Amino acid sequence: MDRIVIEGLGKRYGRQWALRGVNARFAPGEVVMVIGPNGSGKTTLIKCLLGLVHATEGGIVVSGKPVGKDPSYRAGIGYMPQLAEFPRELTVEQLLRMMNDIRDARSGSSDDRLINLLGVDALLDKRISALSGGMRQKVSAVLAFRYRPEILVLDEPTAGLDPVSAGKLLDAVMRARREGATVIITSHIMEEVQRLGDRVVYMEDGRLRFTLPPELIAEATGEKSLSAALPKYIAQLPPQHVEGL
Repeated sequence: MDRIVIEGLGKRYGRQWALRGVNARFAPGEVVMVIGPNGSGKTTLIKCLLGLVHATEGGIVVSGKPVGKDPSYRAGIGYMPQLAEFPRELTVEQLLRMMNDIRDARSGSSDDRLINLLGVDALLDKRISALSGGMRQKVSAVLAFRYRPEILVLDEPTAGLDPVSAGKLLDAVMRARREGATVIITSHIMEEVQRLGDRVVYMEDGRLRFTLPPELIAEATGEKSLSAALPKYIAQLPPQHVEGL
């Protein structure tokens, strides 16, 4: 059974369509890499999934629940934004406790592996205002994974992280996949897309142009690396073509 079903999704701001006619299905235990140029609709798609903006047409069903006025479905989603904002006066430990209260998490029910792996245990007494951008990204990663979500939505998750921390975070992504999570990641780093993605979703001008395994894109162009294969594959697509749904 698909965990996320998107049907005829469209979002319009005034006369401008940010999304139009998006159809997709995402299953448990897969990593989906959402890519495309700036302004292609990736961020709007994520916001619609999270219920932060309301679709103009079509809709999304998450774990059998339609995305709408009832926000309860979001309890099963872990979200790591590209730029996380937290209450600056709190310490990291106070933030983690506050999120436990918001999530109504029972003692011992949270997954704290990333706290140690990313070195957040050394930041617990520091105020959010004193953290660097990379440190805030680590805290954001901890919170996204901490409550064992069925769905992970990670927006450029390795941006601002050092290579060692980025590698540990990507290892956590693959662990979540093995445990049955549906993982949706936006990324501009083709090496990450090729390494992690079970499928690549390519968006352009608010439309989903194709969703295919990265190895099929490489095979179709005769290129080994996705960074070389992707431009060739996109260039051969006819206008408004949608493939692989």
